[in-house]
Amino acid sequence: MTESTHPSRRAVVTALGAAGFVALPAWPQTARAADGPAVAAATGPVLDTHPDTEPSGTHVREVGGTNVVFQYGTVLPAFDGWRTHEPTREYLTLDKKWRFRFDPDDQGLAEGWQSAHHDDGAWGLIDVPAAWDLLNTPGFGSQTTPFGQGTAFSDGYAWYRTTVDVPGSWRARHVRIAFLAAGYSAEVWLDGTRLGKHEGANSPFALPVAGALRPGTRQTIAVRVFRRASYTDYTASTGQAVTDDYEVPYKPVDYWPYAGLTRSAWIEAVPQVTITKLLVSGANGRLEARAVVENHSASDFDGRLTLDPGRDSGAPPVRVEVRIAARSAGVVPVSVPVPHAPRWSPAAPHTLTARATLTSGKSSGPRVDTLSTVYGVRDLTVGDAQVRLNGKPLFLKGLNWHEETAAHGRAMTPAEYDRELGHITALGANLIRNCVYNRHPYVYDWADEHGVTVMDDIDTMWLNTAQEKLQTERYGLARALALTMAWNQHNHPSVILWGLQNESEIDADGAPVYRAWLADLKAAVKAVDLTARPVTWASNTSNDPAFDLADVIGFNEYFGYFYGKDADLGPTLDAVHAKYPDKPILITENGTWSEAGTHGPDTTQGTEEWQAASFTAHWAQVTARSAFVAGFTYWVLKDYKERAGYNQAYNGISVMGLLTFAEERPKLVYDAFREAVNPRGR
Repeated sequence: MTESTHPSRRAVVTALGAAGFVALPAWPQTARAADGPAVAAATGPVLDTHPDTEPSGTHVREVGGTNVVFQYGTVLPAFDGWRTHEPTREYLTLDKKWRFRFDPDDQGLAEGWQSAHHDDGAWGLIDVPAAWDLLNTPGFGSQTTPFGQGTAFSDGYAWYRTTVDVPGSWRARHVRIAFLAAGYSAEVWLDGTRLGKHEGANSPFALPVAGALRPGTRQTIAVRVFRRASYTDYTASTGQAVTDDYEVPYKPVDYWPYAGLTRSAWIEAVPQVTITKLLVSGANGRLEARAVVENHSASDFDGRLTLDPGRDSGAPPVRVEVRIAARSAGVVPVSVPVPHAPRWSPAAPHTLTARATLTSGKSSGPRVDTLSTVYGVRDLTVGDAQVRLNGKPLFLKGLNWHEETAAHGRAMTPAEYDRELGHITALGANLIRNCVYNRHPYVYDWADEHGVTVMDDIDTMWLNTAQEKLQTERYGLARALALTMAWNQHNHPSVILWGLQNESEIDADGAPVYRAWLADLKAAVKAVDLTARPVTWASNTSNDPAFDLADVIGFNEYFGYFYGKDADLGPTLDAVHAKYPDKPILITENGTWSEAGTHGPDTTQGTEEWQAASFTAHWAQVTARSAFVAGFTYWVLKDYKERAGYNQAYNGISVMGLLTFAEERPKLVYDAFREAVNPRGR
């Protein structure tokens, strides 16, 4: 493909006129103490400390007409380094064995475990990525093993340490340490210099290391990870729940809170002038791109940015002029007609790769940096009680699923992802709901490639009015999770819905707080999403006082299990539709349970026959109303681990899945779901 070496004047003027820049925000680059000593709850377990607001400093700034997400004093970067290595950058993987030690008495910080000089020779070893739950918990995947034993129940602080040889060539580079996940929170030091703290078990983060980096030497990385205990006693019949109003979620929930460095980590050295993020939107026959460029140098940068919309896009590369002031971030907008590019859909999941290349000077100067991203061209609209993709109404045959296996917990291998996600397509599903946290980037790539749509979620589960108020008015962690979700998953054509919360409380006097909280989360994702994806949430009621704020009405229903009768679903859907006639409705959860191998009448709870019959009854009522019901999302693909100990849990395994937990053996409901016909096809 031949590049267009003479961009139109309109393209140049558009870039210069809109690409304003802002100074990079200040961020501490010297060592300091933690936010205070850990404190013991009244019941005994240690609680983590919290600053006045969530510790990453996540916020949005308008840069040249584009809203940009900042964290730790820099633009929140793309996290493709786990699989894609740009030719202009250097990478050091941190996926290896680290030194590891539990710190139940919170003594490590005072004893200098973060220091490069600390002797960790007697420490144990742990793989990164891995969940420390599986370090030593025999029978974790068994339904008969006694509950409450092993490292799966080791809470509080634990430390990781490793060394890296930093190349001398990095003296003129901007360097950051990236983690795809650390559960629940993590503080990071480089040779004793505290780089920052992250909170939120399932969202990636990257810490700049300026001021702490010593190129040409061996340096020590130390990470202190914290997980709150769920209960004061896991073996007691009525253990007291341990809560923390600042954490999200703030109390025990019905999924397992895997601990440790559960996803990949690496160090990335990029040029001082770098393309930090490439936002793209392919719709209505155009590719709209926003290249976010940071200039970490002391000199202004003048050059060009070339955007190649990708092979099969039907469009040539476009070049625009760029100027970014020293110590600033700017946005370079590029709009490219791609009328002949293939569209993405579940039936034909065509993806393309866009690449931005930054060169210095007004003419064809040397290459400075590159960044690529996968995207799809598709038109997504909501209206007249329907969700339409490329102009055609969708019916979402969906599955909730938890990211875990009995062998590795949340630190799944690619082979495990392929095996588990393979059930999605085998079952004829076209939607996965990422209940209730962001997944590994592998999942979004897989969905793009296999034509499976995604409802993405954040960790805002079971909050009450007090936490909703705290998050909205003061702490801001829920908002940070919403912003980073929309920013990180922005380019994936498979992601069609932003989920804002799951079954959070709405008390008699709390509706105004609840509405304000959801409005805040909705504003966050809408601020950074160029594609204006619809928002929804998994309400615990069909009479939610904030449904008018939703683009798609979503609620969980368990008629015939927790309350009422199976047949109550249809009249409930009719009532919601009568109240909101223009909004599509999505059942975000419905399911029952069965203990594998238990058979009997389909009216007897706990039999595989009853579980299958319940699904079939709900499916029939939903599909009969496909004119205004956009889909049904079954709870859940596979039996799953939890600490909350209800919904028929055995050794913490809730048996509500289509598949068993460890063996992944299908139950009768698996076949019933597979045979359920989508009223609108794939």
